[in-house]
Amino acid sequence: MEIVETKNNDTGITIFNAREINPTNIFHSIISLAVWMGSIHLNFALIFFSFLFLPFSKFLLSLGLLLLLAIIPINDRSEFGRRVSRYIFRHVCSHFPMFLHVEDINAFRSDRAYVFGYEPHSVFPLGLGMLSGYMGLMPIPKIKVLASSAVFWTPFLRHIWTWCDVTPATRKNFMSLLEADCSCVVVPGGVQETCYMKHGTEIAFLKTRRGFIRIAMDMGKPLVPIFCFGQSDAYKWWKPGGKLFMKLARAIKFTPIVFWGIFGSPFPYKHPIHVVVGKPIELKKNPQPTVEEVVEVHNQFVAALKDLFERHKARVGYPDLKLEIL
Repeated sequence: MEIVETKNNDTGITIFNAREINPTNIFHSIISLAVWMGSIHLNFALIFFSFLFLPFSKFLLSLGLLLLLAIIPINDRSEFGRRVSRYIFRHVCSHFPMFLHVEDINAFRSDRAYVFGYEPHSVFPLGLGMLSGYMGLMPIPKIKVLASSAVFWTPFLRHIWTWCDVTPATRKNFMSLLEADCSCVVVPGGVQETCYMKHGTEIAFLKTRRGFIRIAMDMGKPLVPIFCFGQSDAYKWWKPGGKLFMKLARAIKFTPIVFWGIFGSPFPYKHPIHVVVGKPIELKKNPQPTVEEVVEVHNQFVAALKDLFERHKARVGYPDLKLEIL
């Protein structure tokens, strides 16, 4: 795959345009999006139609098969899975299209692991596709995305996302990947961040999210702030309010919201998405940081994220957009 990049001579920013790298068409866009994001809908459809049109014994059998698919091991190095993943990222990222902006691409080394803090979560953190190793845009050989463990109990979805280099966001996984010099992308606000979403304002649920900071300090890995512009416009959405809704979302580790895209379908609007990667924040290895030390680095990361947001929002077309840190 030929990588097409441009350089902003005024700022030194390296910019990748997914559509120039991998041209696509509406057919491939629909197929890749359906495979990447349609797994949840497929589960609901199978359960619904089995309940309506099959005898009760066959309905129970279909539930059993789904349960089996939720627990059987997955080969994350499957050649078939890798082909599916390459196809997904090639066409999904071109659908919007997505752009990757790297402030200082020479600051990243192929022999180091990094902890990327990505905001916001939005309905779905779609912009993560531009950071995938299958796109090959960042000069880093191994990158994994950490996601809610609920994903890996969902039939079909767990297969697709595992093949797409997504792994459960557990402390054990996080630390073992960094030890193996594999960079990790985390969305600190997680699915809980969607509980606080507002129309017209970006929300980063960060004030109490310090676990990824502590692990970066434990391992001595650089922290990298990332902000994604335009992702929150990929879907229209509605969610209930109140404390009960918040408690439910925390309990199931998933936010039950209503969202829709083109013609009311699950397919997102073709709205440009800009993923902006800031400069690494170097950290000294500190296996047992104090609370005060963690708070200090956390404040540094939050300040860097705010600064990244303010410096780039007008350049990518959002001069009036506001960011709230909760």
